[in-house]
Amino acid sequence: MTETPLLPTSEVLSHLYGGAHRLCPTPNSQLQLVLSQDREIDLIELEALCDAVGWSRRPLRRVRKAMQHSLMLVGLWRHDPRLPRLVGFARCTGDGVVEATVWDVAVHPLYQGAGLGKQLMAYVLEELDRMGVDRVSLFADPGVVGFYEAQGWELEPLSRRCAFWYSP
Repeated sequence: MTETPLLPTSEVLSHLYGGAHRLCPTPNSQLQLVLSQDREIDLIELEALCDAVGWSRRPLRRVRKAMQHSLMLVGLWRHDPRLPRLVGFARCTGDGVVEATVWDVAVHPLYQGAGLGKQLMAYVLEELDRMGVDRVSLFADPGVVGFYEAQGWELEPLSRRCAFWYSP
């Protein structure tokens, strides 16, 4: 007989990820994934995630400074009550009123293909909309521009790296 994993209580999740966390539906019922702006992002974990998606390394002091000056940081966490693991990330800069720019969107390759990138971006856009931001831009590597276009982002005229989202 196989045991059904105990689902974490909302109190446990709120303690680990903050009150505004969101559970991500996944095809694997034993896998708990959580989006959070409140859980602190560990720089070493973030560097490992960036390595996994094939990004070139940046000096950690510069990454720390960029994070400190960001409007929003969102982590996608594989829930473990002892040690949650960072498996996705997005960062936004901007004025928090009129415009924002999304940077550094990453989902670990082991977790790609299950709609988590879409859920991460939907969460980011909902939170920016909640702030009242009307216009969002993002810069992406040419190989993933189609991912954003499929979600309704308007591509810049040359359709290379930049896309725009306008609040309805």
